[in-house]
Amino acid sequence: MKKLLFLCFSLLLTVMSVEAQKKSAGDNPFFKPYNTPYDVPPFDKIKEEHYLPAFEKGLKEAYADIKKITDNKQVPNFANTIEALEFSGELLQRVSSVFFNLVSSNSTPGMQKIAQEITPKLSKFNDDILFNEKLFARIKSVYENREKEKLSPEQLRLLEQKYQDFVKNGALLDKTAKERLAQINQRLSTLQLKFRDNVLAETNNYKLYIEKEEDLRGLPNSVVEAAKEAATRDGQPDKWLFTLHNPSIMPFLQYAENRDLRAQILKAYLNRGNNDNEYDNKEIIKEIVSLSQEKARLLGFPNFAEFVISDNMAKTSDRVFELLYRLWEPARENSIKEAQELQELINREGNTFKLQAHDWRYYTEKLRREKYEIDEEKLRPFFPLESVMQGAFTVANKLWGIRFKQIKNVPVYDPTVRVFEVTEEDGSHIGLFFVDYYNRSSKRGGAWMNNLRERKIKNGKTIYPIVFNVCNFPPPTENTPSLLSLDEAETLFHEFGHALHGLFANNAYPSIGGTNVPRDFVELPSQVMENWFSEPEVLRGFARHYQTGQPIPDEIIEKIQASSKFNQGFATVEYLAASLLDMFYYTTDRIDDVTEFENRVAQQINLPEEIPFRYRSTYFNHIFGGGYSAGYYSYIWAGVLDSDAFQAFKETSLFDRQTAESFRKNVLEKGHTDDPMNLYIKFRGKEPQIEPLLRKRGLMN
Repeated sequence: MKKLLFLCFSLLLTVMSVEAQKKSAGDNPFFKPYNTPYDVPPFDKIKEEHYLPAFEKGLKEAYADIKKITDNKQVPNFANTIEALEFSGELLQRVSSVFFNLVSSNSTPGMQKIAQEITPKLSKFNDDILFNEKLFARIKSVYENREKEKLSPEQLRLLEQKYQDFVKNGALLDKTAKERLAQINQRLSTLQLKFRDNVLAETNNYKLYIEKEEDLRGLPNSVVEAAKEAATRDGQPDKWLFTLHNPSIMPFLQYAENRDLRAQILKAYLNRGNNDNEYDNKEIIKEIVSLSQEKARLLGFPNFAEFVISDNMAKTSDRVFELLYRLWEPARENSIKEAQELQELINREGNTFKLQAHDWRYYTEKLRREKYEIDEEKLRPFFPLESVMQGAFTVANKLWGIRFKQIKNVPVYDPTVRVFEVTEEDGSHIGLFFVDYYNRSSKRGGAWMNNLRERKIKNGKTIYPIVFNVCNFPPPTENTPSLLSLDEAETLFHEFGHALHGLFANNAYPSIGGTNVPRDFVELPSQVMENWFSEPEVLRGFARHYQTGQPIPDEIIEKIQASSKFNQGFATVEYLAASLLDMFYYTTDRIDDVTEFENRVAQQINLPEEIPFRYRSTYFNHIFGGGYSAGYYSYIWAGVLDSDAFQAFKETSLFDRQTAESFRKNVLEKGHTDDPMNLYIKFRGKEPQIEPLLRKRGLMN
């Protein structure tokens, strides 16, 4: 009898569980049309428990889509193979775009756990596609018979890219090699995720509490006020809190008179992921490098750098090293002169200590004020976030006639996120632009652009893009709006350039459209926008005091212009050193000791001891967290492009519409539908020259 009752109870529980699963599936926003304005994901209805079921169903449907292609009895052609593959896995794409945007910008421990579980499965899915012999046979057939179909240039480019992607990712390997490559890819995806999570944890875990007002000497009132509010939120209203997030640590290093505290917080910043605790990244780095090199050799490349760069504009690691070293010596010489000037200032103040890393920003700020009478903190009132954003919008409007209108009838994932509809001059819709600008602990450090939805044409219908800009700017306080530094304001223009690249996409196939271009080409649209930011005509238009509304005085603009090359030795050396560190990692077979390797690279390039790597190994998210492995050099490569491209406007006029339209038509709209150098030459009429960059940074007369 008891056994019968137990069986009945178990059956009841099973029925209840099935019903609960059905209800959960029915409530899952990913399983039905969004029914929201502009088909924006219903962030207000999406919960953590919705992600895994959506990923699982999405993977199941995506595998079914691939099987439908491979089981097709018709002769392989572009439509039933290439186009079908391009538009497969719709549900998986929907949930992935939402989840991975939010896991970077609004993460929780629960989401991080989901990411750890799903990332290897997604890596396996990717490999299952790339290693699918029946699928590759169809792609190969279409590729070999491409002359028989009347394909448009974009279709032909998509076909070529799909074929090359499969070849480069192991489609021609034997079974044993494919199995090993799949293992490597899955392990790398897990390691990169763990690396990012460790850096975020280390950044969030450090707290510098200041109890005595005398230790705040030198810090601007706005910084002190923000630190007081941070401490209050953390339950310590009688103290001031400083963290390793850039809006907190950088002003502290720049203004705090207390040298010991500057040394303390910088040491914590530089040692993230290097504390021999549960968040230590050294062993992860060794394994990432080892697996990356093994992957490259499996695919026929001498090292991982060559594997990555072969698809980029640079083509070979030798060309990358050539560019980096061409810039290194003049930049290093400048930095040594800058260090001497800072040491002289230290000595003039009656101090006897030698300049160190935690002194550089503090004395640079003092010297800037002395030489140019510029106090960066006193410039902040002229750069309220709202004005800087509107300044970027105005530049885009003058160049291309496009308009930005804030809309409030769409769901957002955080109350501080704002949404703008972007339209052409005639009012036609281009896409949506989400901005998430304020720092918070759930957001990883840095600034970035991402796509929530990419432009495409499916079944004759145009699907318009939705793009994000995410930054870590200081949030408004009780008394002041968010006030940006010069660097932060320039960062807004930079990320806005990426957003324009995504919004201006004019293609049918998303995998070769928008920002889906080689890594050393993708920074051109972002970095070229920085040039407009510092132009006097542009500054006069948007840089206005947040209290008085008065435009920034001309004498300050002149000082900003005069100081544009100030400290460029430091800035360039700091960046180039990190780029070289990246290249050395991915051209080296094996790393036995991460700290020793990093020190050896510093010695080899003769890095000044007062200047640490911009990113030390254990928190170098760009190259170990995925995305920029053997590609951090891209910013300076694109620096050559953007300096040369902006020269085209200087040769005509700042807002020359004909030049702007050429840049849009030949670069911003094209994605990867042609070789990047061909696109650039179509815009500029010639290959880019390095001299504009050298002059811009004060590295040549």
